[in-house]
Amino acid sequence: LQGSPRVNTGLLLVGTLIASWVGTTGAAMLLIRPLIRANAWRIHKTHLIVFFIFLVANVGGSLTPLGDPPLFLGFLHGVDFFWTFNLFPHMALVAAILLVVFYGVDTYFYRKEPADAIEALQHEEEVPLSIVGYHNFLFLGGVIGFVLFSGMVDLETPIHLTSHLHVELQNIIRDVGLIAMGIAAYRTTSPDYRAENGFSWGPIAEVAYLFAGIFMTIVPALAILNAGSAGALAWLVEGVQTETHYFWVTGILSSFLDNAPTYLTFFNTALGSTGVEGGEAARLAALLAERESILVAISAGAVFMGANTYIGNAPNFMVKAIAEEAGVAMPSFFGYMVRWSIPILMPIFIIVTVVFF
Repeated sequence: LQGSPRVNTGLLLVGTLIASWVGTTGAAMLLIRPLIRANAWRIHKTHLIVFFIFLVANVGGSLTPLGDPPLFLGFLHGVDFFWTFNLFPHMALVAAILLVVFYGVDTYFYRKEPADAIEALQHEEEVPLSIVGYHNFLFLGGVIGFVLFSGMVDLETPIHLTSHLHVELQNIIRDVGLIAMGIAAYRTTSPDYRAENGFSWGPIAEVAYLFAGIFMTIVPALAILNAGSAGALAWLVEGVQTETHYFWVTGILSSFLDNAPTYLTFFNTALGSTGVEGGEAARLAALLAERESILVAISAGAVFMGANTYIGNAPNFMVKAIAEEAGVAMPSFFGYMVRWSIPILMPIFIIVTVVFF
């Protein structure tokens, strides 16, 4: 692959299309290194990684519960697997605008590259593309299968860890299965393949440490939100009434508190707003029958605006770490927001609001 605007736009399009089926993390890890290698000769590369985060690590995961953790949580709480296809018009609009903007930005920076480098690239001997480690697609299928299993099967056998804490058996089976798939893939794949692909544990460890800290420190904030009208942020929770409110409040909080727990908070808020007595299933049915657009707004806000910061969605920081390890200069936390996400994404989200909400 040669990193031209057409090739790069094609890679981002492919990543966006597969992210809903293999997960944003899966799509990002599959394509980030080929993108970096294709553009290794270029001087200006930061924008490639930023738009990759926008599209592949976030927006692309909108169509199924496999795509992004917030939608998977909705699936676990009774939302139909294919209901998320309601987000297709929203995703298509955002992705189309971002791809057009990216093509323009990449063309601009491509023309700023040294002429001799571009000329040399035209005469470089072509090396056929190849894929090794095909058997890992079986393990990837196993991962998808275990995830679907935990959402579609209720074994009604909770495992009590303490008097106040229990875990459903199907979730334990899922987690053990995911670990087994990972170990099997690692043990059955040649270390040479990982070395040739530039794999290292550094970015994974960095993200693990970061999000362990984030999840510990956001517990009080999420507890306040979950308290609803009885909490310190009652004014915020009670003020969220319309689709526009849900889209923006869910999205902005997802940018800083991680999008999965934020989605669940406002999912429960929306269920409570139905006024229906009974269990979660009855309230969800009422919400989908009377105000389905509310759940669309919550889902779109959580998934799309996870791209606003490095910590909005787990793949964001992992992509950043891999890019930096490969020598790509990446902006700081606030630099990413001020120079990229706010000026590019905010106008697009305003368009989404006007068109859909």
